[in-house]
Parts: sequence; C-alpha cells; structure tokens
Amino acid sequence: MSFSCISDFESALARLPNADPDAIAAAQARQAQLTKPAGSLARLEELAIFFAGWQRRERPSIGRGRVLVFAGNHGVAIHGVSAFPADVTAQMVANFAAGGAAINALAAASGLDLKVVPINLDSPTADFTQAPAMSEGECLAALSMGAGAVEPDLGLIVVGEMGIGNSTAAAALAARSFGGNTTDWVGPGTGLDALGIARKIDVIDRALSFHADAPKDAFETLRRVGGREIAAIAGAVLRARQLRIPVILDGFISSSAIAPLAAVAPSIAAHCIAGHCSTEPGHELLLRKLGLEPLLRLGMRLGEGSGGAVAANIVRSALAVHANMATFGEAGVSAGE
Repeated sequence: MSFSCISDFESALARLPNADPDAIAAAQARQAQLTKPAGSLARLEELAIFFAGWQRRERPSIGRGRVLVFAGNHGVAIHGVSAFPADVTAQMVANFAAGGAAINALAAASGLDLKVVPINLDSPTADFTQAPAMSEGECLAALSMGAGAVEPDLGLIVVGEMGIGNSTAAAALAARSFGGNTTDWVGPGTGLDALGIARKIDVIDRALSFHADAPKDAFETLRRVGGREIAAIAGAVLRARQLRIPVILDGFISSSAIAPLAAVAPSIAAHCIAGHCSTEPGHELLLRKLGLEPLLRLGMRLGEGSGGAVAANIVRSALAVHANMATFGEAGVSAGE
C-alpha cells in the first residue's frame, strides 16, 4: 500500500469504513448472557464490543499483534527544543535493534511483535520555522512507509515513535489542527526546564506564523510542521482503518499524528484506543479533541509505544473474558431480572 499522490491520501481519508453494526449487536447480546451483572466489567465490556465491531465477529481476538515504532529526525531540533541531542534518535534505534529498550520488554510482555522503522535518520526534516518540514514527495513517502508496515492479518497495532524534537512537532500539529494557545500544547518533552519550555513555545509560535497562509488541510499540516515518523504513524493509522484493524495510540506524539486528519475527518479516531494519558500537558487536551478516553493513567512519558503496549494487556483481558466466560445457560446460573 502506498500513496503515490496527495489525492490518494485525501481519497482514503474521505472513504473511511465503519465498524460492523451486526457484529456489535451480536457482541452486546453475548455480554448480556455472561455470568455477571450487566455492566459490571465496565470498560472491559466496551473494549470487547469495540473489537467485535471492527473485526466483524461476535468473539474477536488479537491473534497476531504488532507494535510499530517509527523513527525520524527533526531539523527544528537546532533551536534547542530537546534536552537531548539529535544523534540520540539513531542511538535508540540501535538499542531497539539490540533488544535493550523498554519497548522491547513491554512488547514481549504483551505478546506483540515489534517492528522498528527508521526513516532517513541521516537527513533531518527542514527547520519548519523557515520552510515546510517535508516536501510533498517526502511526506507521501513517509505516509506510504507507515501504510506499508500494516499487514492485513494483524489483529491489533500499537503505534509508537522515536525522534528527538518530535514533541515540538506534535505541539505544532495540535495547535495548527485545533487552535488554542500554544502554551496549552507545550510541555517539557524529554525534560526541558522553564527556559527551555519558553524557547519551545517561541519556536512553535514562529512556525505557526510562518505557515499561517498555507492551506490547513491534513496533508499540508502534516508536511509543514510534522516529521517523517509522525507522518508514517498517520499513514499506518489510515491503512489500519482501511483494513478495519484496531489501533492503540501511545502518547502525545503518536496522538498528534492523527490531529490533522481528525480536524477534517473526525471519525478517523473511531477505530483507535488511547492507550494511556501521558504527563505531557497537551496530551489530555488532545485526547479530548479526538474524543478518546485513555485506558491508563500511569504518569508515563517515555514514548516508543510503551504506554500502548502496556494497554494491550488490558485489551487481551477484555477479549479473554468476552470469549471464555460461560453464559448463564451454560453455567446453570439464574439470570437477573
């Protein structure tokens, strides 16, 4: 799957398939017969019904699931918007490959494959305070890399990222997509102090001003103030929607990837689950804009897909209960009135 031109991307965004109402009804009917008071498993019941609708079957399962981590470097990092230097991106990708990162352990604990996709790490995006972060071709290539990493037989994907400076891009994407004060979207990222945060706000304000007259469609917003790994996440989420594969979004940066899409097609988030809410201040606001309630609030802010991988265990529990609990009839238990 690839996006050879902007119209391919726009056409896919305009033709989003929906969940299967018959499968949802069947899953709801099964939940009503399981040996428990109605609604007593709350969010677990909702998750099972959600998966049933997207997998188009009464008893959904994950089967083969995958964490997709995309990595890219950002030209805007030259402005000191991160507490770490840009070469940490490539170093962490090497750590992923060696199996030494948190996401390696968490993906394994969640029973998920891990696929890491570095994108042109030797060539950072342009400084988006002075030019679009990517050319049209670069943005299409990143979208296509994301879409190409989603295989039809996957039952679930978790999207994560690695890229020094990408919380600045995420805040710019959210601000350009949904408006509001820049300060509402900006946080410490990798650990900036107050002066660093002020510098980050200034950089984003300059970027938004520079691109103020450009179209605010999804593609232009992604390519102007996004990054390659963020565009790849957008491509992966869009392709997953075409294939009706549920997606767990990780933190602020992963969620920001669909902000430009949601600004023009709000239902893009309908097949997505917010794995957690990070401590990055803009994440809570962004999830409200996307209409998503996080599964977990653990104070995490690592990225890499880490919070999403932890949340996948909750999903597995929800599907196990839905599939394996006895009904009142099977167990010989009297149902409530």
